Amino acid sequence: MRDLFFKDFGWKLFSLLLAAFIWFTVDKLIEEPQPQIIEAPDALIEQTYKDLPILIVATAADMHLYRVKPDTVAVTVSGPPRAMHDLHGSQIRVTVDLSGTGTPVVMPVSVAIPSGFTFISVNPSSVSVVVPK
Repeated sequence: MRDLFFKDFGWKLFSLLLAAFIWFTVDKLIEEPQPQIIEAPDALIEQTYKDLPILIVATAADMHLYRVKPDTVAVTVSGPPRAMHDLHGSQIRVTVDLSGTGTPVVMPVSVAIPSGFTFISVNPSSVSVVVPK
């Protein structure tokens, strides 16, 4: 009975270790299927980003210190739920283009958003431009 366990003990230990190695390797390769979240293709979420600063675009030769009133806007965009979760207000660019104009009083606000999103609205849609004397 004793020979049953201790005869060729080295080979038996090697076989046990080899079997364990093969089992762990195969177990790591076979992953359990992950549940997939299926979203409807038309499922979109709207989100409003408030207090976004307005950037003033002017020519390099224009040395005026323009200001706009109000200096922040609220922008509403829509997109897929996962993408909306990753969108930050700093990725939305709000500008007023003063290049090529004289001394404007009221100018429309332009909004640039990353691809994959839909622009809904900006509030206010125009701002007053103030040129200091």
